[in-house]
Amino acid sequence: MDQDHDHTADQWEPVTDISTSSAAAESNEEQNETKAEISFQVNNENPETSTFSDSNSRSPNSSMTTKQLQDYWRNEKRCCRQVKLLFEIPSTRVVEQCLSKYVLYKIIIIQTGSFDANKTVIERRYSDFEKLHKNLLKDFNEEMEDVTFPKKTLTGNFTDEMINERKLAFRDYLGVLYSMKYVRRSKKFIDFLTRPELEEAYGCLRGGQYTKALEILVHVIALQEKLTKHNPVLIVPTLCAIVVCHKDLENPASAYEYGEKALLFLQMHGGHRYYIPLLETMISLAYELGKDFLSLQEKLEESETKRNQTKTFSLKELAVREYIQ
Repeated sequence: MDQDHDHTADQWEPVTDISTSSAAAESNEEQNETKAEISFQVNNENPETSTFSDSNSRSPNSSMTTKQLQDYWRNEKRCCRQVKLLFEIPSTRVVEQCLSKYVLYKIIIIQTGSFDANKTVIERRYSDFEKLHKNLLKDFNEEMEDVTFPKKTLTGNFTDEMINERKLAFRDYLGVLYSMKYVRRSKKFIDFLTRPELEEAYGCLRGGQYTKALEILVHVIALQEKLTKHNPVLIVPTLCAIVVCHKDLENPASAYEYGEKALLFLQMHGGHRYYIPLLETMISLAYELGKDFLSLQEKLEESETKRNQTKTFSLKELAVREYIQ
């Protein structure tokens, strides 16, 4: 039986019914989005980052070396660039299990405007799209009132004609969602595109399969970076999981490289739950690699004094707790 099957006899509405009025309504706003992003990056006043803000935050250059400062502002400039993503669904495959049968849609996500060497490929089934749509309606009902979703049918779900129609429908559907600023920045939209792979990766990490976990995490983080330009702190857990994998695989140089990137994103977020554990790990890696660890030690002592905590989880302990239901 098809688990994605519904017992209603409603016929699927034509894909052309998917409205782009939401995108049109935002066209003027999108033209000014780059300016808005620049303002956010300079002033750090985006309300979405308030959860991670450090009450004692200060100028980002207050404790950076010259190289760190150069890297920081180079990253800031990249974050100010407007990112556009293109969604394509070139193929599908039918999965038949013991008691179920469903279609997996192959989604290719590419950054437009320049050559994208890190295009992302994921697979999702009808029920995944349906769950996303229902979840988004709870938060963005008004914005999505003109966005139609391909309905289930009683029969014919596995015909070539139906599958091809849904391929086009889901491609356009994702494009419309991405055109709406607050939808594409929402946790529910980002989770739809990244969470299944992240859950698999963290499962491998917890099971000690660090090579497999690392392969998945590196694949996912390329997409996460494109989706979270408005708030790069959101990718810190994934960066730290990569650090853990490299460290346990005895690749200290690679672990240190990803740790430096995570620390740059946390410069203005000293109260973030990953900050102290990351500093502790970076000190250990710096000592192993013969790098200067005194500046990191000073930051750690300063942060521990401010937080007045006697116990924190290690970086690995934090990582294995991610995505546990």
